[in-house]
Amino acid sequence: MTRFTDYGIVLLTYFARDPEKTTHSSKDVAAAARLPHPMVNKILKALTRKGLLVSHRGVKGGYRLARRPEEISVADIITATEGPVALTQCVQSLPGRCSQESCCPVHGNWQRINDAIRLALDSVKLSEMARPFPQQPLPPAPILVRKEARVS
Repeated sequence: MTRFTDYGIVLLTYFARDPEKTTHSSKDVAAAARLPHPMVNKILKALTRKGLLVSHRGVKGGYRLARRPEEISVADIITATEGPVALTQCVQSLPGRCSQESCCPVHGNWQRINDAIRLALDSVKLSEMARPFPQQPLPPAPILVRKEARVS
């Protein structure tokens, strides 16, 4: 993930934390995020072009979310800033475009992995990203014990 996308998520969480406010100026957003105003301007315009933000011109103009924070996923944001979520080039390209596809032993597995990551990113909403992460430690992962086959 690029810095552009990372900052885009940070900026969108600023909007999600205050959904009642109708618009936010790019200067206010830049100051709140502590990012350079020209960079924030560029990101906000890109997010507007991709339909995640709506812009309003004029004295009381600014930006606002195009949809409710619960309706925008992290996958939506990544897709808007970087294109489709794809771990490898072959997962991103259309079937038949890779000359190695018919004999590639890992293509199907990359597709499976990519689908799992896409599903995980789709399940995390902007509204969740805007809330502080709980400071409770995560429960330990279960230890998987492999049973050995008995040799007779």
